[in-house]
Order: sequence, then structure tokens, then C-alpha cells
Amino acid sequence: MKMTKVYTRRGDEGMTDLVGGVRVKKASVRLEAYGTIDELSSHLGLLASMLPNDSDEKILIYRIQNNLFNVGTHLATDQSTTPLCPSACLAAGETQFLEQQIDAVNALLPEPQGFVLPGGCTAAAQCHVCRTVCRRAERCIGALAEEATVGADILQYVNRLSDYLFVLAKKINFNNFVSEILWQNACK
Repeated sequence: MKMTKVYTRRGDEGMTDLVGGVRVKKASVRLEAYGTIDELSSHLGLLASMLPNDSDEKILIYRIQNNLFNVGTHLATDQSTTPLCPSACLAAGETQFLEQQIDAVNALLPEPQGFVLPGGCTAAAQCHVCRTVCRRAERCIGALAEEATVGADILQYVNRLSDYLFVLAKKINFNNFVSEILWQNACK
């Protein structure tokens, strides 16, 4: 699909179009939800740029970014006025696929020794940024779900994605021989 024009001027006064043409304020909870998904995808793109070409992790991040495009389309559709189009749906089994990835990564890692502080090598630190943006997206989607229809699979996928990003950060550090930074309780 070729975009013929990047700007439309239709958003110059704080309104934008949803899928189907419904106009809403740019400050709406719906836009916050799918805007945060877009932000997450951008952070994932940065993370992917830090990983070796053709690595399993990079390929999976591209798969996740494609799924997040579907999630964003779902969130940008007011189902009270517009039916969901096929690109607004996750393929069956994507949440379960993430669960399988989490289990596979966990099987490779040493037993946790405490609470992990975000950081380590640059790619792992970026993965933690992705995880926290994902958690914010989940909160935004939850807020939207209180006032509009949001598929349960969307909430489940985003929740599982943040779990996957946590273990991926640990795996990236492990593969780079970087020790996890553990929380030290200063109140002892």
C-alpha cells in the first residue's frame, strides 16, 4: 500500500480519525492505548537493531511488532460503530506461543537469586524499557476496556508480552556474560 500524502491537516485541532472514520480527541484513552502500543513497537525496533541479524530473538521481535500492529488496529476501532476488520485480530495461538517462548527461555537460565534491577548490557537494558512500556500499554488498554469493547485476547497477549520481555532481558544478559544486578534492601 502506497501512502500518497503523509499529512492531512485533519488533526491540527486536536482530533483524529479512528478506523471507520469516527472522530475523537487526541487526548482520549483510546488514543493513549494504541499510541502506547506504537511506542512499544518503536522501542522493540530499537532493541531489534541491537541484536545479531537473523537471531531467533530478532525474528521473534519482528513477529511481535507485526502482532502489535494488529493490536493497535483493534484498539483504534470503536466496535460500537465499526466492525473489526481482519487486521484488527491476533492470529490464534499467539499468546500461547509467547508462553512457550517464556518457558523455553526460563529453562535455559539459572534460578533467580532475588529481584532484578533493570539494566545489564545495552540490549538487555533496552529490553527492560520495552517491558515497562508494555506494562504501561497494558494499563492503558485496561482503562479503555472499562469504557469500550476490547478483546480479552488483546489484554492477555500484552500481559504475556511483558513477561516475555522480562525473561528475554535476562537471557540477553546471560548470553552476553553480564551478571544481573540484584536489588539490595537498604532497610535491613
